[in-house]
Formats: sequence, C-alpha cells, structure tokens
Amino acid sequence: MSTSNPELMKIAVVGPESTGKSTIAQAIARHFNTVCVPEFAREYCKNLHNEYTLQDEVNMYYGQIALEDTLIPLAYNNMLICDTTILTVKIWCDHLFGDTPQEVKNEIQQRPYDLFLLMDIDLPWEEDPLRDFPEQREHFMEVWKQELNQLNARYAIISGLGAERFENALKAIKSK
Repeated sequence: MSTSNPELMKIAVVGPESTGKSTIAQAIARHFNTVCVPEFAREYCKNLHNEYTLQDEVNMYYGQIALEDTLIPLAYNNMLICDTTILTVKIWCDHLFGDTPQEVKNEIQQRPYDLFLLMDIDLPWEEDPLRDFPEQREHFMEVWKQELNQLNARYAIISGLGAERFENALKAIKSK
C-alpha cells in the first residue's frame, strides 16, 4: 500500500514483452474509473535504438517512481493501476548487466503493491521497435515468477485472448 494513502490499492500489471500489459492496465483503469500510471521506459527508450546502458536503466527507475508518485493524487476509488513497476528495471538490469544497483533493490522492498497481474505469454508476439527478446518469453515468464515469489508478492497469472483476458484480470482483482 502507498505510504501517502494507506487505503489506496495499488495494482501492478507486469510480465514479459508483448503480453498485453498496457492494454489490460488501461482497460482496468477505465473500468474502475481511476488513473493508469504509464510505463516510463516506453517513452524514454524511443531514441535509444535498443542500446541501453546501466545509466539508462537507473534513469528509467527514477522516471517510473516519479511518475507513479506524481499520479497517486489522481487515483480515484482508492485504486491505482500501474502499467509495470520498477521491478522491470531490476529484471532488465540483471539480464543485461548481470546485477542491479542497490538503490533499485532497496526501493523495490519499500514500494509494495497489493496485487500483481502477471500477464501470461499466451498472446501472439507483436513486433514493436522497443521489444528485444521474442525468443525468450518463456525465460522471462519464469524470471517474473521468481522475482514475485522472492518478494512474497500476491500475484495472479492472467491468460486468455481479448475480452477473456480482461475478464480474468477483473476476477483476480475482485478476489483480492
């Protein structure tokens, strides 16, 4: 729960590339008439041509937490939907650079979410210039599970195509 509003339910939509995170996050936010924190890295990476440095990852970390903190006051119905979290920065840092800066690891421990919706890899891959690893989706799905389990995070794997995926996400939230 957020330190600024202990009654605020924070739901994070996470998972490997091309699993419908943004689509589901935005649809859930509309359904609950609240704000969706967008993925800071999407805009940040547009001009990097898939060549990231550790400093880029740290910049994305700071951008994501600033964006989330800025949008918390705009959350309605005591719910904030996050299209990814800084845990993504850790996963990419570990994968690309072999480790993650301690400040990122520390903040992950201090920034809990009430529920993670882990998007399954059952959607077909969609090309996007900001996506890097179509052949490693199974690997990253396992990495996400490991990271969430290490946090003792409450999460649900969300599968299904189209409206079924959205309905499964809603069921997971309502069962929270």
